[in-house]
Amino acid sequence: MNVLEKERLVVIVGPTSVGKTELSLELAEAFRGEIISGDSMQVYRGMDIGTAKATPAELARVPHHLIDILDPDEEYSVALFQESATRLISEINARGHLPMIVGGTGLYIESVTHRFQFANAKQDPELRSRLQKLAEIEGVEELHRRLDDVDPITAERLHPNDVKRVIRALEIYELTGMRMSEYQHRAEYSPYNLYMIGLTMEREKLYERINQRVDKMIEAGLIEEVRRLLDLGYESGYTSMQGLGYKELIPYLYGEIPLEKAINDIKQRTRHFAKRQLSWFRRMSDVEWFDVTNPEDRPKIVQTIKQIMAGKFPQLPNI
Repeated sequence: MNVLEKERLVVIVGPTSVGKTELSLELAEAFRGEIISGDSMQVYRGMDIGTAKATPAELARVPHHLIDILDPDEEYSVALFQESATRLISEINARGHLPMIVGGTGLYIESVTHRFQFANAKQDPELRSRLQKLAEIEGVEELHRRLDDVDPITAERLHPNDVKRVIRALEIYELTGMRMSEYQHRAEYSPYNLYMIGLTMEREKLYERINQRVDKMIEAGLIEEVRRLLDLGYESGYTSMQGLGYKELIPYLYGEIPLEKAINDIKQRTRHFAKRQLSWFRRMSDVEWFDVTNPEDRPKIVQTIKQIMAGKFPQLPNI
């Protein structure tokens, strides 16, 4: 199929706090774009501050999708994201607009850009229960260490707090003898007329931005947001409540740790998460990287990206 006959798709990836949202809005406004959230946590209603959702004003600038579609006690998965995002890409293209996936959940994004096929491994409730008890007794870090022993590739991309997916990866290995990283078939070439933009930044500068963002989240009411979710009955064991910023504040709200420790834990784990995000995206050969460390370079970088997009998608308007 000729590249111009393929459905168009732009993807913006990079570590948390690097500036993906700002760029996506600017590009979407210039190229009649619609943004599909590529974040596994922004699907949940009432979880706004900790997931760094776009503000109401930002959401009003261009159409957004896959934000606020589930309650925090509902399950979400890469397969559900793949199904929804693939459908949205076709619908947005049919409108003559440009679909743009923006986010930092690497597995979710790559499942769409390279059409992952997920084999249906059987399940073992007894094994899952045993692994869940292991996490509760010995800690999520021990569970994650066991995964690292048998499937280091999957362990690198999964946060230790993502207990559900860590258990699933161990379950697949125990039942099939295959690693989850081998169990997912990835197409060699993308089915889309694809342009992937990667934003990166010097590590110290990125870590500084992460620390500042966490402080701003606390000032904006993150503690009250977590307290409200608990008051509504959303338990700490839900996948949604395992998200960064939520899991760390729950022990504080239960009086188990001081606030300073909770905040420092959020910062530290977010920095570790950013490192894993970069590791995932760096191995994707389709990504064109732009270093946005220096704010002075940003206008030139944005102009370069716009010129590339105008050449790649000549049928779209640009300003």
